[in-house]
Amino acid sequence: MPAAPVRLCGVCDGAAWRGQQGQALCPHARQGLDDSHGAQSRQRVATAHSGASGQAVEWVAATMTRLSLGNVGLVLGGVQRMQAQSDAAAQAMATGWDSLHAHRGRTTARQLRRGGSPLGSGGIESSNTGIGHGRLQRSGAWGDESNSNQRLARRCAQYNSTLAQVFVRYQQR
Repeated sequence: MPAAPVRLCGVCDGAAWRGQQGQALCPHARQGLDDSHGAQSRQRVATAHSGASGQAVEWVAATMTRLSLGNVGLVLGGVQRMQAQSDAAAQAMATGWDSLHAHRGRTTARQLRRGGSPLGSGGIESSNTGIGHGRLQRSGAWGDESNSNQRLARRCAQYNSTLAQVFVRYQQR
């Protein structure tokens, strides 16, 4: 029986270099913007426009719902129509609009959710810390840089339940 195709999804915080690197390394992977980082960006826009008010909280919640339904254009239009009360507010709102516009193809929470992909990067960040640091930085652990990547690859294969496949490839070499 042929192996099922692997579906890849990259979810990150919106830093341009991370998206570019993810695209370069895995061009066929679906790209997603981390929900909590996206909400923080929307919160900055809402606070710049309405201050720390209930209206700002409601706007962020409604905006995140619209984004999860794929209505990015609606949100961009709404931000564009906002009236800034100061130069600082105008700058914060413009930055928020620019960020959302730059990531409009990555705000696909609905599609990611349907595909079973995570909407946040916290689980991956935690796993990286647990897997990498748990082996390389624990008390009494030692090793050198030349074999660290191989050790981490084996450890990741163990966590991904692909360790048997790794040994088959090793034996074939």
